[in-house]
Amino acid sequence: MAKTKVYFGSIQQGRDALFASLGAKMDKIIEKLDFSTIEEKDKVAIKMHLGFQDGYQTVPVFFVRRVVKAVKEAGGWPFITDNPTSVYNAADRGYTAETCGCPIIPVAGVKDGYTKSVKVDFANVEDLDLGGVMHDADALIDLTHAKGHGACCYGGAIKNLALGAYSGPSRWQKIHGVIYAVPFWDADKCTPEHAEKLVKSCPYNALRYDKEKHKMGFVMFNCRNSLCMECLKVDKDVGSFQVLPETFSSFQEMMAVATKQVLDTFDKNKCFYLNFALQITPHCDCMGLCQPIIVPEIGLIASHDIVAVDMATLDLIAQEGLIEQAIPPYFKHTNLDPKAKLHPFQRIWGEMKDPYLVIDYAEKYGLGKRDYELVEVLSPEKTGKMKPPKHVYEQQPSFY
Repeated sequence: MAKTKVYFGSIQQGRDALFASLGAKMDKIIEKLDFSTIEEKDKVAIKMHLGFQDGYQTVPVFFVRRVVKAVKEAGGWPFITDNPTSVYNAADRGYTAETCGCPIIPVAGVKDGYTKSVKVDFANVEDLDLGGVMHDADALIDLTHAKGHGACCYGGAIKNLALGAYSGPSRWQKIHGVIYAVPFWDADKCTPEHAEKLVKSCPYNALRYDKEKHKMGFVMFNCRNSLCMECLKVDKDVGSFQVLPETFSSFQEMMAVATKQVLDTFDKNKCFYLNFALQITPHCDCMGLCQPIIVPEIGLIASHDIVAVDMATLDLIAQEGLIEQAIPPYFKHTNLDPKAKLHPFQRIWGEMKDPYLVIDYAEKYGLGKRDYELVEVLSPEKTGKMKPPKHVYEQQPSFY
């Protein structure tokens, strides 16, 4: 079986010229992706994460506008969509209908209540509320900022749909809540006093105890699992608490399940995936703050296959590795042992948060294939041999 083509435009350029820049590479990649399957007047959902508050390290408007223009040239009617909060304050980070070139619409309406119920029957989740705006679209462009993520280690094309295409209650309570299907705490073995000790033992505030209900909460996003395990040291002689790989893998599988429900509403020939491996941060864009860049910038990765595009992005990040001096001090435990066979994101989030797990599950549910062929466009080697034009700094009409 032929490998899936994944198109790659490197941040590195062979000439200080427009034809060698990432903008030119993006135009070439869009040409390769071929938007001709978008029909006249198709409503094209451009799913993004527009960030929150001061989180500006998302896909730059410069590139968004280029995608919008290409969709219009193909005859489609594009719109950008995300959760209502990020849409409402998107202008603070430069995203407006004027700057992007198309409307920006909340994925489940302005009150987050316009949804389509979809059955999933996975673990402790029976159904999810898919954003009605996403459900109504005719074509999909999954435009993603590749970065780290506390819950799943890596936030890419799959995560952008698995969480961002659903209403708030489904996203936060059901999809994140799938971890509670895996028992991690035995209330009968744990006294309130011991529960308090467990909570205090965690340097990342991953445990929350409700004394009145005698109930332990687990914030998977914060847990560094194999890097820390302070909770298990405190619990050693009691045996009321456990940190299991299944807890984290359940979330990874839930993402594949949720993404399948999104993609099942579209013709696969009208789905396009573009990952921007730029300003690669340790946390998700949900954090709403400026973060240090912990992996060197890589470029643009795109494909018709959501599994292949995330697989290629993960591999490229693995090749680059961490910028160790940029790791924030609040990551108290990290594994920088070069002999440890860990993805860079696992080195800061813990071994149990394996970013490749979602690839396994996505393949299992038929979302695509991990085997890919990386096709580089306008490589530095190629553009370095091209004849540079006479350099003109201001090529547009001038005021003088």
